[in-house]
Order: sequence, then C-alpha cells, then structure tokens
Amino acid sequence: MHEMELHDLSDDADYAASIQQGSESMNRGDSSKRSSCSEPEGAEILYLKDNVAIHPTQYASERISGRLKLIKQGSSLFMTWIPYKGQSSNARLSEKDKNLYTIKAVSFSDIRSIRRHTPTLGWQYIIVVLSSGLAFPPLYFYNGGVREFLATIKQHVFLVRSAEDANVFLVNDFQDPLQRTLSSLELPRAVSVANGPSPTLSTESASGSDAEKGASDQSSVSFQQNGRQRQKHNDPARDISIQVLEKFSLVTRFARETTSQLFRESNIDGFTPNERKKNSQSSHEHQSLIMSNDSQKVPEDVPVTSDSPSDPLEFDRLSLVWGKPRQPPLRREEWATFLDSEGRVMDSKALRKRIFYGGVEHNLRAEVWTFLLGYHAYDSTFAEREYLISVRKSEYETIKKQWQSISAEQSKRFAKFRERKSLIEKDVVRTDRSLSFYDGDDNPNVYLLRDILLSYSFYNFDLGYCQGMSDLLSPILFVMRDESESFWSFVFLMERLGPNFNRDQSGMHSQLFALSKLVELLDTPLHNYFMQNDCLNYFFCFRWILIQFKREFEYEKTMRLWEVLWTHYLSEHLHLYVCVAILKRYRSKIMGEQMDFDTLLKFINELSGQIDLDAILRDAEALCICAGENGAACIPPGTPPSLPLEDPMAYPQLDDDVL
Repeated sequence: MHEMELHDLSDDADYAASIQQGSESMNRGDSSKRSSCSEPEGAEILYLKDNVAIHPTQYASERISGRLKLIKQGSSLFMTWIPYKGQSSNARLSEKDKNLYTIKAVSFSDIRSIRRHTPTLGWQYIIVVLSSGLAFPPLYFYNGGVREFLATIKQHVFLVRSAEDANVFLVNDFQDPLQRTLSSLELPRAVSVANGPSPTLSTESASGSDAEKGASDQSSVSFQQNGRQRQKHNDPARDISIQVLEKFSLVTRFARETTSQLFRESNIDGFTPNERKKNSQSSHEHQSLIMSNDSQKVPEDVPVTSDSPSDPLEFDRLSLVWGKPRQPPLRREEWATFLDSEGRVMDSKALRKRIFYGGVEHNLRAEVWTFLLGYHAYDSTFAEREYLISVRKSEYETIKKQWQSISAEQSKRFAKFRERKSLIEKDVVRTDRSLSFYDGDDNPNVYLLRDILLSYSFYNFDLGYCQGMSDLLSPILFVMRDESESFWSFVFLMERLGPNFNRDQSGMHSQLFALSKLVELLDTPLHNYFMQNDCLNYFFCFRWILIQFKREFEYEKTMRLWEVLWTHYLSEHLHLYVCVAILKRYRSKIMGEQMDFDTLLKFINELSGQIDLDAILRDAEALCICAGENGAACIPPGTPPSLPLEDPMAYPQLDDDVL
C-alpha cells in the first residue's frame, strides 16, 4: 500500500491546489444548473462542465461540444457526456450524427484508466480507457477543468498515478499497475472488473430548461439499453461491449445527403428516376467489364438472399458487374517493357493497373515495391536511384547511431527510450516466428527487425513505436533483405499508415466512420442490422484496418494484397472496399444467425486464413466501381492513407507533460 501512495495524486501540485476547490466550486458554480436537471432519485451530480468537446475529424470547426458530468448514485460513480442540441454551425453534422457520440452513464467499475494530455499549444484533453482495452474519443476541455475532474474522481474511487507513465491515472487498480501500451493486434478481451455485473445508473431525459441551455440529456440508461433488459451474468466482456461499444470509435457521420439516400428508395429497382438514368449510363460505361465476365458465375459462398428486395445492389449490380479475373503476377521480362533505356517508368498508370490485377513476382518485389511506396519516383533513372540508395544508407547509419550511442547511464535517465526499446524487444520475438526467415533462437533477422524499429522510433520520435508496427515491417524486411532499404521503405509506408497509430485513435476513427458509410451505401440492410444490434462502431474490423489484413491471410497472399492496395489504382482507400466485400460475402451468416457484437467479433476473428483473396479483390473492385463518386463522398478528406504528408499535426503525440 505504501508503494501505491508514492504514485498517488496527493503528490501532485495541481491536485493539491484543486482539492480545495474541486467539488466545492462545483457545488457553488453549478447549483443552478443542477436544479434544472431531471436526475433520478438518489443521484447526485458531483461535477458538471460545459464546452467539453469531441473532435470527430482533424478540423477544429467540426468539433461537437457537450456537457460532461460525474454522477453518484448509491456507492457507484458514473460519467456521462451529452452533446448540445441545435448549436452546431456545421450543416454536415445532424443531431442524429452527434448523438452517436453520447456517453450514457458509464460506470467507473468499467473504466481502467484515464490519460491526461497537456499539449504545449492547444487545449487539454483526456482519454478514458475501458477495462476492455477500448477508448472513448478524446474529450477536449475548452474552458479548463481537468484538474477538478480528476480531483472529484479521486474523492470517490481509488485513483492512482501509473508508475510507468505519470500522465496515466489508474482506476481501482489494487494490484499490478496498468500496462502502458495495449496490444492493438489482438481482438479486445475484457478483464474482470467485479464479481458480478456492474451497476448501471438510472437517468431520465433532461428538462426543458436544460434543453434551452443546449445540453441534451435525451437518452438514458437504467439497467437497460435500447429498451432491452441487460443480461445479468458474470461475463464482463458482454456487460461492457453491449452497453458501451456502440459509443466507441463512432467518428463523424457527415457524408453528403445523396450518399445516405442512395440505394434506400422504395422504388421497385431501388433507384430514383435520376439515379436510374445515371445507372443506365453507368451500365453502358462498364459494358466491356460486364461482357468479359458474363460466363463467370457468382461464387457459391457469396451470400445472395432471394428474400431481400430492399437490397437492390445484390441483384441489379453485383450479379452483373463483377471484378475482372486475376492475372498472373508481373514478371521481370514484362517489367522491363515498362522502363525506358535509362530506367524510367514510361507509363506509371499502366504499371499500377497491371499490378492491381496480378501482383508482382516475388523475386521482383524488392525493386517494384520501392516505386509503389513512393521511395523511388517513377520518373527516376537507374543512376538516380543508385545515388539515392547510397545517400539513404548513410542517413540510416546516422539515425541508428543515435540510439546505439546511448550509454547505460544515459538509459537510466531516458524513460521514453527504455520503454520503447523494451516494447520493441518483446514484440519482435513474437512476430512471424513460424516463418523460417524469422525462426530460431538468435535469428539475425529478428535483430534486424528490432534495430529498424528502434531507428524508426528515433527518426519519427513524435510517433515512436506502437504495437502493430512490427507486423507491417516484417514483410518488407522479408522482401528487401537489406536493412537500410527496409528502413526507408517502412518510413514511406508509415507516411501513409502512421495515423493508424495516433494515440487518440483519430486515424482509425476516420476509417471506421468511412467504412460505416460505405456499408450504408452499398448494403443498407446489413448496415441497418448492425445499427439494430449495437454494432455501428465497426470495431470488429479494427484489426483488418490497423495492420492491413496482415493476420487474415497467408504470408504470400498478404504481400499480394498489399501491393494491390499500394497501387491506388481505383481508390486510395481500396482497403475499405475490401472490408465491405468481406462483410457482404458473409452477410447471410451474420444476419441469419442473428449475431450480436460479441458473436460477430468472435466470428470475424475466426475468419483468419479462410478468406478467398482473389474473390474478395474481385468483389472489392466491383463495389468500388458501383459506388463511384458516391463512395468517394463517404470518405472524409484526410482519411488514411491519403493524409496530407505536409501536415505538421499528422502525428500529435508529444504531449507527455507531467501533471
């Protein structure tokens, strides 16, 4: 117990200053607000703060402001965040969209930690992490109040500072400290939070006076969710996910109005008159694609439900428009025909199209991947590439020496370095060890993985290292077989995928949102099913997007999929259409077996190694063609992998100021 007190908030100057004014100032300053709220009998508002905002996108103008509360009922403490009604100047955000972010009375018995961020510039914000390992979107305090928030919590639950990270505060952590970094590669598993189901706050809608103030306490929770009684059993995974996960990762829902209406009309063919005309024109444009595949049948495992007239896309489009058959991989002889005498790629679009439909022969990948990743320009010559390789090799050695030169004494005083080095060393020995290239004790390739990742953590110190990066580097090193070339290829890959690993999960949020809009566009019945079964967060696709399906296919097929995605031939976001294609392929099973979130999560995890890559790529191509501009409108600007590289805030990670 003495050890825990060493990391208690009582050693913090901010806490010491706020403890005297925390709940007292709330009682004085917000008494009039409380009196106007319709709270359930026996509930007491301990903390109330207005203008606490969520940022669904990278644009500050699109923030959603609301009211944050700490409420005590009995011996239990709850947190709620309710967005304001009717005060957004952003026409792309409807009230329904904003309400998807509502945090409806989450119990602190379901919360594992709270991380406080204090950037040098900008507003303070917190990230609340649940016992399942998932996190709510960051909550920005535009008018201050983080100290009082933590001080109030401290008075009612056991809250201690993490021994590993001074910015993390552990909730009800009576034994081992929280591991600082959670594994994003494994599907979430809830930890035991109590011997029985967590209590749930009973709340009612806000009064009229509250609505006039802009707060919207419209939805409530009382041992129920969406009118259904919670199942009371000792499965914390279900207790947490069924009540809370619908509110995770629900980033902005602001696609154009035509997007949300497409394929949702009640016409017999599923199109409005204007859409029917456009569809007819589109059919002529794709006639060659259709005719080239009219003898190819829809694979038997593609779920087509005859009793789904509300899903016209199943019959009117995908049964006719089908992705082109896959071709043999690009070979060296054919590769040479794309180059002029000095080594320039003469037609980069034709090359990318060829790779899109066939991939690349393995012994050619080391050369071609550097173009696909942007390491080498398509118009560079042999001589220019050789010179760049030599320059980059020298630069890499300089970067590597930065961490190699850190002495043992320095390391003792460099917590960030020790932390990252320890995490990398733990991860690389678990990465693809079933491959002979990485198999065995003291494998030099495993050490190369470690060295490259450590060097990258110094090259991009803001982003550093996160679990999952070793999975992205492994195939690159396997192909390149050169340390410097692997490092720089990884650098260029991370320019696209780095936002996946942002601490506030903004990159993942934007992609999960775009995926939800694409499913709504391309398979409305499936989207409605997810909405009815509390699955709209699409978190079951998290691993697919984070590491680009690395765990879903065999190693060779993963490399083939990656090079197809890297072509950006049809879309920079083809990986999202791949997600839709997989979900559509198994839609009958998902809907037929009435899968809830937990069952769906387990089912998706068990698909690993069972997905037909060629069929999925054909499906994804067809879906991308069918979606057209409406599909592009579903994807917010800046969504990875097209995040502007010149954006200085692409990796907003350096905010580890100590409280």
